[in-house]
Amino acid sequence: MATPASRITLPPLPFDRQALEPHMSCETLDYHYGKHHKAYVEKVNALIADTPQQDATLEQLVKQASGPLFDNAAQAWNHAFFWRCLSPRRQQPGRELDPVLRSFGGLEALKSEFSKAAVAVFGSGWAWLIRDSGGAVRILTTSNANTPLRDGHTPLLTCDIWEHAYYIDHRNDRGAYLRSFWELVNWDFVAGSLR
Repeated sequence: MATPASRITLPPLPFDRQALEPHMSCETLDYHYGKHHKAYVEKVNALIADTPQQDATLEQLVKQASGPLFDNAAQAWNHAFFWRCLSPRRQQPGRELDPVLRSFGGLEALKSEFSKAAVAVFGSGWAWLIRDSGGAVRILTTSNANTPLRDGHTPLLTCDIWEHAYYIDHRNDRGAYLRSFWELVNWDFVAGSLR
């Protein structure tokens, strides 16, 4: 059987698997990207095969699907976005993010508020910095596979709060994971998402 031209694919990581060490280990990436993210993509393709949705983009599926198809499509999209939020090159936010940082009271205040929200997520989910549908930049969290994309918001930054994101490196210490996360944030990507 021919593969649909728009088959959902696992995007390559934007860095080498070892590039985020010591903040995120190669072993974590092998499991998180190589097993979990890959499994979501494979499940989406299995669910849309030979259906009217087989030619949909991943973003269309996230916005329109329900049930297991939504769960897997949203997780595939969230993970692809998450990898782009990370960089092996330590960065500071550029001037284009000054208005965002001021709205939170500065970079340290943003990091503190975001981390507090992320640590407080019950169970599995995601922490997000978004521009909401009204144009305001704010922090929100979502449970499980839920994504602000579904509600018409523009994601700027995300942190995966599922245990598979941090358990190898930090066991059950989400706070330590968040401290490592801030060492990896790709502020250039955040600024580009704001445009």
